Amino acid sequence: MRVVVTGAGGYVGSSLVRALLNSPLYAHAEFSLNDRDLMDTSNDPRVRVVQGDLCDPDIQQALISGRVDVFFHLAGVLGGAAEANYALARRVNIDATLSLFERLRDLSTNPRVVFASSIAVYGPRQHDRIDDDTPTDPVMVYGAQKLICEVALQQFTARGWIDGVALRLPGIVARPGADARLKSAFLNQVFFAVAAGEDFGMPVSADGTSWLISIQACVDALIHAAILPNQRLGERRAFNLPAQRVMIGALVAAIKARLPDSPSQIRYEPDPAIQAQFARQPPLDTRIADELGFRHDGDLATLVERAFPADVVSPLGST
Repeated sequence: MRVVVTGAGGYVGSSLVRALLNSPLYAHAEFSLNDRDLMDTSNDPRVRVVQGDLCDPDIQQALISGRVDVFFHLAGVLGGAAEANYALARRVNIDATLSLFERLRDLSTNPRVVFASSIAVYGPRQHDRIDDDTPTDPVMVYGAQKLICEVALQQFTARGWIDGVALRLPGIVARPGADARLKSAFLNQVFFAVAAGEDFGMPVSADGTSWLISIQACVDALIHAAILPNQRLGERRAFNLPAQRVMIGALVAAIKARLPDSPSQIRYEPDPAIQAQFARQPPLDTRIADELGFRHDGDLATLVERAFPADVVSPLGST
């Protein structure tokens, strides 16, 4: 089996690669990994690093040369960074992605393509509930670009060129050093502020609600998507992942319960735009993913426990 991972050096990508290398299912697989700045520290003979700009046709050719069985496409310009640099976001999120899909089509091997899409395809418009049939209405560049590539993946799959699955990822916690340009960064930063004993201002209200999963649940979902039989997936190839709808105040309380010795104080200073985009998320119906066996973390305490990296320690030593 030959497996390709783009964005392999990122928060999700690096966690996915570690899980794949440790999985018995991939014990005899060969891995081609790409990111702009990526070093192979695994000393694993199964790993081949293709370092460089994914927009470069030579990098794409080197990554996809030969047979590809599973292609995890995680690379992208996210959220606020996409808003700040539309030209770069288009090159990476649309042009490079479509070019990769076309190269995979030309292999004529119908590879399984797991594409990391986003709940940003829905935008901030208010709904009583979100499900897989809710009309998409992205307002951010990132969400619109993900939706464009979902359409391409759906068509390429319908034509039998690839065997695609687009997972609409919710908020994934807790990302160390979350890019401040990401308007959702506060959902990650609050974990590390409490762990460091620092006060923190939340740009949303305590009664705001967000959809969250841990990095472990996210990686589990990506791997599950790669092994689902084609006949179980059916025609619909873009759908929402299960996530917990978490009240922000309850999230803070769960983090503080995990780190009871932290003196951190949390202030609530709602920003209307951030509140609308990231803290007014209604109940989430994930029927398609549920029936396919995808699962979230189960409860808030488990999500918080999984979200903390092993080396995060509170000021008085509690892990």
